[in-house]
Amino acid sequence: MFFGGNSNWRGPVWMPTNYLMVLSLDTFYHYFGDGFTVEYPVGSGKQISLRTAADEIANRLISLFTRDANGQRAVLKQYAKNQDPNFCDHVLFYEYFDGDNGRGVGASHQTGWTGLVAGLIHRKYAGTTGHT
Repeated sequence: MFFGGNSNWRGPVWMPTNYLMVLSLDTFYHYFGDGFTVEYPVGSGKQISLRTAADEIANRLISLFTRDANGQRAVLKQYAKNQDPNFCDHVLFYEYFDGDNGRGVGASHQTGWTGLVAGLIHRKYAGTTGHT
């Protein structure tokens, strides 16, 4: 069994559906707590809490926009001009993202739903899940 690479086609990544998944996992975690776990990744035998699963998904979404070890952002990695120091911080909010490499696809001005990543960043660094 493979967990990554180009071993299978994963389809596009849509920010709104993934954002709702993170919120839903947080809600279920709030109800069930640490006693309810899921296998992650599927087939690995590793059990994690719903909160940790939400964190993993949120971190993957955030990583589309943050710099990797080579200083490149997945969302812009395939565009050579965007790696230029004059343009590398001009991050576009694409309509959806390639499931294999994270490159931005579709309209590049979707600041409405793709801007939801700001809520995930806040969730991560402020330690909030929408529950009190």
